[in-house]
Amino acid sequence: MRKILITGANGMLAKAVRERFKEDELICTDVEELDITNLEQVENLVQREKPQYIINCAAFTAVDKAEECYDLAEKINADGPRNLALAADAIGTTLVHISTDYVFDGDLDTAKSYTEQDRTAPVTVYGITKRHGEEAVEENCKKYYIFRTAWLYGDGNNFIRTMLKLGKEKEEVSVVNDQHGSPTYSVDLANIIYQAIEKNIPYGIYHATNQGFTTWYELTKKIYEIEKISCYVKPVTSEEFVRPAKRPKNSMLSKEKLLAQGIQIPDWEDAVKRYLQFRDVL
Repeated sequence: MRKILITGANGMLAKAVRERFKEDELICTDVEELDITNLEQVENLVQREKPQYIINCAAFTAVDKAEECYDLAEKINADGPRNLALAADAIGTTLVHISTDYVFDGDLDTAKSYTEQDRTAPVTVYGITKRHGEEAVEENCKKYYIFRTAWLYGDGNNFIRTMLKLGKEKEEVSVVNDQHGSPTYSVDLANIIYQAIEKNIPYGIYHATNQGFTTWYELTKKIYEIEKISCYVKPVTSEEFVRPAKRPKNSMLSKEKLLAQGIQIPDWEDAVKRYLQFRDVL
């Protein structure tokens, strides 16, 4: 049985991670139990518990709000991972850190998908601070996995729940059709992390989303098709949906590096169907 420290334990991904690793000895902390921005707290807990793995699910993920809260986002998304990396490295623990497609500028031709070797160029506060977190892990910990994900949904508020609600209330919804990516079910991401640890794949950065690519517009149409909702979905451009933080036109992440390690990754459409089947029990 492995001893695993999970931070941000009440978040959407952390809930899925806790369920997937439930046969292990878990130390689950949220900010009340462990402030990852406090190095002394982190070092004391890690030294006392000596986990074999730390899975960091804590993050400042409010993309628009981050534009007004750089310092707080930097503390949580960069200083926190640095503290965990330092504490993990001191006792030879493996750190699993979750990152994002926002470390890229999102302007890559949509005929292509981003690989782990592509140059990062974040253009939002969220993306900048998450990239700083990646660098902090790389610089301060020898044994680490960084999983970049995108378009995450699961147990909690998310895009699919929002569109279901709107689809039942309205006759028409407008959804952007020029942003491309992979809807990613938190249950599947948790299983990717589980497989990586089980298989002891080489340390480093990996792109981890469900297989296949789509747009928010096509995703909404698929949701309504599965749920037999008659609401009309109107395609609109990103320019018609102005937000404080720029949304990437291309959030497509290549999974070839993970697949080469024998990791099983379900298709996004299969994942959405499973989520819709079980959402009422989440």
